[in-house]
Amino acid sequence: METHEYACHDGVGLSTLIRRGEVSATEVEQAARSALTSMNEKINGLAAPLFTPALEHGNGPFSGVPFLIKDIGPMARGVRFFCGSRALGPGVPAQEDHELMSRFRAAGLVTMGLTTAPELGLNFATEAVRYGPTRNPWDLGRGVGGSSGGAAALVAAGAVALAHGNDGAGSLRIPASCCGLVGLKPSRGRTPVGTDTGMGLLGMLSEFALTRTVRDTAWLLDAVAGPAPGDPFAVAAPTRRFADEVTADPGRLRVAVTTRAWSGGAVDGEVAQVAVRAAECLAGLGHHVDVASPAVDWESVVSAVAAEAAAAAAPFLLAPRQPPAERLEAVSRVMIAAARERRAVDLVAGLNAAGRVSRTVAGFFSDTDLLVTPTLAQPPAPHGTLNYDEDGYTVESWLRRLFDHGPFTAVFNITGQPAISLPLGESAGGLPIGVQVVAAHGREDLLLQVAAQLERALPWAHRTPTVHASRR
Repeated sequence: METHEYACHDGVGLSTLIRRGEVSATEVEQAARSALTSMNEKINGLAAPLFTPALEHGNGPFSGVPFLIKDIGPMARGVRFFCGSRALGPGVPAQEDHELMSRFRAAGLVTMGLTTAPELGLNFATEAVRYGPTRNPWDLGRGVGGSSGGAAALVAAGAVALAHGNDGAGSLRIPASCCGLVGLKPSRGRTPVGTDTGMGLLGMLSEFALTRTVRDTAWLLDAVAGPAPGDPFAVAAPTRRFADEVTADPGRLRVAVTTRAWSGGAVDGEVAQVAVRAAECLAGLGHHVDVASPAVDWESVVSAVAAEAAAAAAPFLLAPRQPPAERLEAVSRVMIAAARERRAVDLVAGLNAAGRVSRTVAGFFSDTDLLVTPTLAQPPAPHGTLNYDEDGYTVESWLRRLFDHGPFTAVFNITGQPAISLPLGESAGGLPIGVQVVAAHGREDLLLQVAAQLERALPWAHRTPTVHASRR
């Protein structure tokens, strides 16, 4: 299978070719290895050499389809993870599979390597000192977002059709926006967080993947949905397959649109206009669209995410051996020190702040089906814009720096609602611009129905990243 032919197919397409015998799984894996090697030289999205051989897998709906997992997890038995940090040296080997990893294997996905992430996952840029900046396939001088940035870059470049990512404040949706991909953050409880991670960053973490098509997102969600035994959260099971939602009629929905950041920060005019055009497209499809927004208390958002950041830093404090401070990036040192000093009352205050945000936003969705916003406040930023290894930040000032860049995503980690970033536009300079669509808790069916409508109405599959310019 030629590399250019391989890159033209999504995951469902590849699995169909393999199942029909038109190409072998071995040929597909060879094409993936070639694509990953050549593209990684340009974009630096792999955290370590490719696995040889690939990880064991079953014979599910994605049997034979190449796949990647993020350096921050889910843990895969025997694989060494670095969490984007020099402090972990040769990496920490996982003793067993995370439940999500077990489901990826059962789905037939051929896991071939680890993708880059910022240290601790606490940045909207993937430029860890450990491996250097991951470059955007649309413009190598720009970043890919974070924290699932390596995954997004390699999917966008055509090296794999889909790749794992997780999302604690926008870490799937933001890279999807930067790289022109579909990035679904599922509802709290929809996919497993695993008992080894407790509440999953106080309940704000979601695990899933980045894809190039809505149908891959739907099929993969069918393959991995459902809480793990012992998970603290669950959501009602769907009444039919998510794959069926891609062709289902959502009816006439009540859609709100806003381009105003709840932080009060500026939103780039091109970015805002893409969200407006998406809303206009939905109106043209028969939905009722109004300009409206929940009244989000921004200080409560910052308080809640600060508590989540402490939870992200805590594993370094709980480790048998403390990481050497000189091997940590500057903001990580601040986060770990703050986590060490944090009192129980501070944690409770953060959880109470999350509750205030959740109640307000849930009330808004009592008479609204979908909310449309930009995913980011600006197009993909030049490398170094969000320098995680810069001194002088506190936890709160770092979070505010991140939220100047991406103010629209973290709210829905707090509320636990499903949210998806769709590649619905581009800047005058040809950079991808994502639009976020949010539904009430448990309503991934509506998101997939409408995402498929927008995919058909505003096709993006024909667009080719700059990294492929030599093929044009």
